[in-house]
Amino acid sequence: MQLNNYPLWTALITPFKPGLSVDFDSLKNIIKEQDDAGNGHLVLGSTGEALNIDLETRKSIVEFVIGLSPKSPIMVGVGGHQLSDQVEWIKWLETKKIDAYLMVTPIYSKPGDEGQYLWFKTLMDKVSRPVMLYNVPSRAGKELSFSAVKKLASHKNYWGIKEASGSAKIMKKYLDASGGKPVYCGDDGLLFDFVQNGSCGLISVASNTWPSETHLYVKQCLNKTFDAKEMWAKAANSLFIASNPIPAKALLCHEKRIAHDTMMPPLYRGDLTNMNLLVQSTANIRSWYKDQKNKD
Repeated sequence: MQLNNYPLWTALITPFKPGLSVDFDSLKNIIKEQDDAGNGHLVLGSTGEALNIDLETRKSIVEFVIGLSPKSPIMVGVGGHQLSDQVEWIKWLETKKIDAYLMVTPIYSKPGDEGQYLWFKTLMDKVSRPVMLYNVPSRAGKELSFSAVKKLASHKNYWGIKEASGSAKIMKKYLDASGGKPVYCGDDGLLFDFVQNGSCGLISVASNTWPSETHLYVKQCLNKTFDAKEMWAKAANSLFIASNPIPAKALLCHEKRIAHDTMMPPLYRGDLTNMNLLVQSTANIRSWYKDQKNKD
């Protein structure tokens, strides 16, 4: 598949049953919604609670999604702080029919330029699919090294960057460091500003809850016809009134699109105490979408 033909990738939630087993029926529904909207599938990213899930369960999730034979491509998250664990994870993933990897800056240890370069190069040398690097300092505790990006951008498996620092100016620096290779926005509410600075698309939490609506949002930002910046930013921010993906799961369950809003510990559904802003944001997004479709 031509990965760059997918300007929107959904960082998929992982639905669980109350006993913490995976709710595969709900996962199937989610995959179908994304396929119908034409969005790429990012499985087991931070929104998918990947670091809270044991290895065998992660394997079962990947195998299930592949078994659905989705129309859109599959990207799988790689992240942690023990290199040997990540090597074993990608060794297994290399035997599966996936399309790309998302590799996040190592968490907690805060490696410098050379440490990051060697970490990513070690992993990228061992795979045969395109690799997207992921800058998310709010979670990793350290920004993705510009120096490492400059050295890694010529690697045969380098694809691009997911940039989630919250700054369009920083995004532009990654674009420059990579020699103009793809940089995807990692913050739903900032896509308009990122596109103005050269971003080519979005890795989205919001498209879990609003798949077709977010697809149109991305399309309009890229073709310079978008004019609802304040409304979209407010709606996107409503998905972060508690730790991601608690609000997204709560909304999907509220709308009966998944059966349960169970979180994998240490995340806890009870940390979201009020649904009003999420419900109102959804109404605003769907009203906007209806208006846009009526114009067509």
